[in-house]
Amino acid sequence: MKKTLFTPHLSKSLLLTVSITALLNISPDAFAGDAPEEISQRISVGDPVAGKEKSTLCQGCHGELGISTLPDVPNLAGQWSAYIMRQLRDFWAGSRVDPIMTDMANTVSSMEDAFDISAYYASLNQMTGQANPNEEGKRLYIIYRCISCHGEEGKGRPMNNPMFPIIGGQHKEYLIKQLDDFRWGRRESDMSGTMPTLAQRMSADEIEAVAEYLSGL
Repeated sequence: MKKTLFTPHLSKSLLLTVSITALLNISPDAFAGDAPEEISQRISVGDPVAGKEKSTLCQGCHGELGISTLPDVPNLAGQWSAYIMRQLRDFWAGSRVDPIMTDMANTVSSMEDAFDISAYYASLNQMTGQANPNEEGKRLYIIYRCISCHGEEGKGRPMNNPMFPIIGGQHKEYLIKQLDDFRWGRRESDMSGTMPTLAQRMSADEIEAVAEYLSGL
């Protein structure tokens, strides 16, 4: 079967439509949990049943249930589909680069497949970490106002969830890498500039403490 390839113009326009649709479908009191209506909001667009089958290659790193066994590979369980789609767009466009994910993202052969795969991971129960309290990390998380976008437990906030990833329960090593990438300009996909600015204000010890706190939520 002939693959349907992306064009940058088509990908960006369709993804923008999906992101806007996801935002409009969220009610003011909707938080990112695992109740049926909340899972439905996370999925937004796509067929999670078809996505499970289509995500076979993804599961090699991210796990069948969206929990990665590799500390530097993110958990995707319960992540917003619109956010996953935005990351795929960035990998396709080259605004986000990774030795493995750039190539893997380009194996997705159609927009329908991308929507379905994103919907599958969004349909799963959210990632949770092993209890590992870090009071200093919690204090810094509040001081640096991470809570404004990512919520008290790193599970997001109402209205703006799809724009910001769920990070509570994410791997510590992965969180450190992303903050370091923002800090040193290796990840430039944040159009608002918030994450690079924030990460540059943090010391290595502070980044580690915040990452450890979030990984235990």
